[in-house]
Amino acid sequence: MESLYAPWRIQYILAPKPAAGEISIFFDIGQSNDDEANYVIARERLCYAILNTHPYTGGHLMVVPYRQVPDLQDLTEDEMNGMMKLVRRCQAALTRVMKPDGFNIGINLGRAAGAGIEQHLHIHIVPRWAGDTNFMPVIAGATVVPEALRDIAAKLRAALAI
Repeated sequence: MESLYAPWRIQYILAPKPAAGEISIFFDIGQSNDDEANYVIARERLCYAILNTHPYTGGHLMVVPYRQVPDLQDLTEDEMNGMMKLVRRCQAALTRVMKPDGFNIGINLGRAAGAGIEQHLHIHIVPRWAGDTNFMPVIAGATVVPEALRDIAAKLRAALAI
């Protein structure tokens, strides 16, 4: 049997996870000025967009409010509107840059729903292609991302700057 390796995932698996109420990595990234190192591709007044470093597919983005809140009910109307506008901009940029056949756009609220960082709400934007589901996630527990995150982030930053 052959082994398939996804060594970048071990950083996420082994990293300490903040307890509910603690400051999340999203909060820290939101306050950082190093957008390249953190794969931030766009910043707006109340939220920002970031490339997922543990993606389901290439181009998997997240839109995150600067303010750390765990639930939609905790967002202000302005935050909600700002996030949805940035989701729409990111979807358009992904369409221009990566030409997907469709998208999964959603929010996981709470551990039972699959939230990996449950204390800081975020919206996933996952580009999808016809036939992109294969044996890798099922058999190997890994996904294949054919392009470096740094390169995807640069292309998307350029597309969002338009």
